[in-house]
Amino acid sequence: MFSSNNKLDTDWLGGVSFFDQFTPEELAEVAALGKKVVADPGALLTDQGRYGDVSYIVVEGTANVYMNDSYVASVGAGSVVGEMSLLEHRPRIATVVAETEMVLVSFGIREFRALLDRSPAAKNRILALLDARSRANLARKEDDPE
Repeated sequence: MFSSNNKLDTDWLGGVSFFDQFTPEELAEVAALGKKVVADPGALLTDQGRYGDVSYIVVEGTANVYMNDSYVASVGAGSVVGEMSLLEHRPRIATVVAETEMVLVSFGIREFRALLDRSPAAKNRILALLDARSRANLARKEDDPE
Protein backbone atom coordinates (compact mmCIF):
# COMPACT_ATOMS: atom_id res chain seq x y z
CA MET A 1 0.00 0.00 0.00
CA PHE A 2 2.98 2.31 0.57
CA SER A 3 6.17 2.68 -1.40
CA SER A 4 9.05 4.88 -0.42
CA ASN A 5 11.68 6.78 -2.33
CA ASN A 6 13.77 7.74 0.68
CA LYS A 7 15.52 10.65 -1.02
CA LEU A 8 14.01 14.11 -1.13
CA ASP A 9 15.28 16.75 -3.52
CA THR A 10 15.30 20.40 -2.42
CA ASP A 11 14.19 21.58 -5.88
CA TRP A 12 11.20 19.22 -5.74
CA LEU A 13 10.39 20.34 -2.17
CA GLY A 14 10.52 23.98 -3.27
CA GLY A 15 7.58 23.28 -5.57
CA VAL A 16 5.44 21.81 -2.76
CA SER A 17 2.89 24.34 -1.50
CA PHE A 18 3.54 23.57 2.17
CA PHE A 19 7.19 24.57 1.75
CA ASP A 20 6.70 27.61 -0.50
CA GLN A 21 8.17 30.12 1.98
CA PHE A 22 11.02 27.99 3.27
CA THR A 23 14.59 29.17 2.88
CA PRO A 24 17.05 26.97 0.94
CA GLU A 25 18.57 25.97 4.30
CA GLU A 26 15.16 24.94 5.65
CA LEU A 27 14.45 22.93 2.50
CA ALA A 28 17.78 21.16 2.95
CA GLU A 29 16.76 20.34 6.54
CA VAL A 30 13.43 18.92 5.34
CA ALA A 31 15.24 16.86 2.70
CA ALA A 32 17.58 15.46 5.35
CA LEU A 33 14.76 14.57 7.76
CA GLY A 34 11.82 13.48 5.59
CA LYS A 35 11.06 10.70 3.15
CA LYS A 36 9.00 10.73 -0.02
CA VAL A 37 6.20 8.17 0.19
CA VAL A 38 3.54 7.08 -2.29
CA ALA A 39 0.28 5.69 -0.87
CA ASP A 40 -2.22 3.70 -2.91
CA PRO A 41 -5.95 4.42 -2.73
CA GLY A 42 -7.33 2.84 0.44
CA ALA A 43 -4.04 3.10 2.35
CA LEU A 44 -4.51 3.79 6.06
CA LEU A 45 -2.50 6.88 6.99
CA THR A 46 -3.72 7.14 10.59
CA ASP A 47 -5.97 4.94 12.70
CA GLN A 48 -8.15 6.60 15.35
CA GLY A 49 -7.35 5.42 18.86
CA ARG A 50 -3.87 4.11 18.06
CA TYR A 51 -0.64 5.85 18.90
CA GLY A 52 1.23 7.11 15.88
CA ASP A 53 4.90 7.25 15.03
CA VAL A 54 4.71 9.11 11.72
CA SER A 55 3.18 12.27 10.27
CA TYR A 56 2.66 13.24 6.65
CA ILE A 57 2.59 16.36 4.55
CA VAL A 58 0.32 15.84 1.56
CA VAL A 59 1.99 16.79 -1.72
CA GLU A 60 -0.51 15.24 -4.17
CA GLY A 61 -3.77 13.36 -3.85
CA THR A 62 -6.72 13.33 -1.49
CA ALA A 63 -7.53 11.50 1.74
CA ASN A 64 -10.73 11.24 3.75
CA VAL A 65 -10.86 11.93 7.49
CA TYR A 66 -13.19 9.95 9.76
CA MET A 67 -13.96 10.41 13.44
CA ASN A 68 -15.89 7.62 15.16
CA ASP A 69 -16.52 6.07 11.73
CA SER A 70 -18.20 9.26 10.45
CA TYR A 71 -16.78 11.22 7.54
CA VAL A 72 -15.69 14.71 8.65
CA ALA A 73 -13.47 16.12 5.92
CA SER A 74 -11.18 15.57 2.97
CA VAL A 75 -7.56 16.71 2.93
CA GLY A 76 -5.32 17.43 -0.02
CA ALA A 77 -2.10 19.12 -1.07
CA GLY A 78 -0.58 21.28 1.65
CA SER A 79 -2.33 19.44 4.50
CA VAL A 80 -0.57 17.80 7.42
CA VAL A 81 -1.81 14.46 8.75
CA GLY A 82 -0.87 12.73 12.00
CA GLU A 83 1.08 15.53 13.64
CA MET A 84 -1.17 15.94 16.71
CA SER A 85 -0.39 12.45 17.98
CA LEU A 86 3.34 13.13 17.66
CA LEU A 87 3.15 16.50 19.37
CA GLU A 88 0.85 15.55 22.20
CA HIS A 89 1.87 11.90 22.83
CA ARG A 90 -1.71 10.68 22.63
CA PRO A 91 -3.72 8.34 20.43
CA ARG A 92 -4.81 9.47 16.99
CA ILE A 93 -8.06 11.44 17.07
CA ALA A 94 -9.10 10.46 13.55
CA THR A 95 -8.71 7.81 10.91
CA VAL A 96 -7.32 9.07 7.61
CA VAL A 97 -7.60 6.92 4.47
CA ALA A 98 -6.14 7.71 1.05
CA GLU A 99 -8.95 8.29 -1.43
CA THR A 100 -6.61 8.61 -4.43
CA GLU A 101 -3.00 7.73 -5.00
CA MET A 102 -1.04 10.14 -2.84
CA VAL A 103 2.47 11.55 -2.75
CA LEU A 104 3.49 12.41 0.80
CA VAL A 105 6.49 13.58 2.76
CA SER A 106 6.74 11.48 5.92
CA PHE A 107 8.49 12.21 9.19
CA GLY A 108 9.08 9.84 12.09
CA ILE A 109 8.74 11.18 15.64
CA ARG A 110 12.41 12.20 16.00
CA GLU A 111 12.57 13.74 12.55
CA PHE A 112 9.31 15.65 13.07
CA ARG A 113 10.53 17.12 16.36
CA ALA A 114 13.90 17.99 14.82
CA LEU A 115 12.14 19.73 11.94
CA LEU A 116 10.11 21.86 14.36
CA ASP A 117 13.23 22.66 16.41
CA ARG A 118 15.37 23.59 13.41
CA SER A 119 12.91 25.27 11.06
CA PRO A 120 10.95 28.35 12.18
CA ALA A 121 8.93 28.22 8.94
CA ALA A 122 7.88 24.60 9.57
CA LYS A 123 7.00 25.33 13.19
CA ASN A 124 4.92 28.38 12.24
CA ARG A 125 3.14 26.52 9.43
CA ILE A 126 2.34 23.53 11.67
CA LEU A 127 1.08 25.77 14.51
CA ALA A 128 -1.17 27.69 12.10
CA LEU A 129 -2.61 24.44 10.75
CA LEU A 130 -3.18 23.13 14.28
CA ASP A 131 -4.98 26.33 15.23
CA ALA A 132 -7.24 26.10 12.17
CA ARG A 133 -7.95 22.42 12.84
CA SER A 134 -8.77 23.10 16.51
CA ARG A 135 -11.24 25.80 15.48
CA ALA A 136 -12.87 23.46 12.97
CA ASN A 137 -13.13 20.70 15.61
CA LEU A 138 -14.74 23.12 18.08
CA ALA A 139 -17.23 24.27 15.46
CA ARG A 140 -18.03 20.64 14.64
CA LYS A 141 -18.68 19.90 18.35
CA GLU A 142 -20.94 22.95 18.66
CA ASP A 143 -22.96 21.76 15.64
CA ASP A 144 -23.25 18.23 17.08
CA PRO A 145 -26.57 17.94 18.98
CA GLU A 146 -25.15 15.30 21.37
